[in-house]
Amino acid sequence: MHLGNVLAALLSWLSAKQQGGLWRLRIEDLDPQRSRPEYAEQLMRDLEWIGLPWDGEVIWQSHRTEIYEQYLQKLQGLTYPCTCTRNEILAAQAPHESDGRIVYPGTCRPKNLYTLHLTPYTNKAATRLIVPDEQIEYTDRVYGLQSVNLATHCGDFIVRRSDGVFAYQLAVVVDDAEMGVTEIVRGRDLLLSAAQQLYLYRLLGFPEPQFCHHPLLVNEAGQRLCKRDHALALSEMRRHMTAPEIIGLIAHTIGLTPTRDALTSEQLIPLFNWNKITPQDRCPYL
Repeated sequence: MHLGNVLAALLSWLSAKQQGGLWRLRIEDLDPQRSRPEYAEQLMRDLEWIGLPWDGEVIWQSHRTEIYEQYLQKLQGLTYPCTCTRNEILAAQAPHESDGRIVYPGTCRPKNLYTLHLTPYTNKAATRLIVPDEQIEYTDRVYGLQSVNLATHCGDFIVRRSDGVFAYQLAVVVDDAEMGVTEIVRGRDLLLSAAQQLYLYRLLGFPEPQFCHHPLLVNEAGQRLCKRDHALALSEMRRHMTAPEIIGLIAHTIGLTPTRDALTSEQLIPLFNWNKITPQDRCPYL
């Protein structure tokens, strides 16, 4: 975990505890190439050390593939096989789509949507979900009213990859609904993903959660924190800082406290307020 991960965990924990709620831990280990048990074990040790205990049993996505399959079947009639490669999709992008988003141009979408259920799948095909050409609206607790047209923002999106791995969008929606999650806290880099997830919530008949996105912590170069920022990894920072010192630093950086005085997570609960967080794009690490 780096400080950006700790920030998301801390804000979600504080919000849940201030409301008298539960804070659940889910290990998103669907991708076998990027997920290792030792990574999850280190994450759990980091959370315990920093003072963010979770409630109930840990949920492992890798144990839930049969459940995702059941919900995917409920989307039949709105999905189709796609054999496009990433390079092929990029080659079809309009010139103005240069901000890193990939908008699927609908290459494999059947021309007659009434025959979707007749479209044959192959072993090398991903599964895409048809999206409507209409606005998906929701109110984020930090960034306010959001309105996203899925057709122009992302196009038909993948719900299961060609290698059989279920996509993030479908898995988290199913998990959040089945776990009774009512509030989702995460970085603003996932702000637009909420529209895709809300579309799935509505298709599957799930109650919709409250979304709370926060500014991203960035390093001295203005880049969002990631694995390259070894000095800001929790495993490195805990060598020379206590857990309350790190909590106090993060709280001050995001605007919850006027100073960076050391605080425990419990001491920070009465000081927490979403209105203290400025809806900016990035938050420089102090």
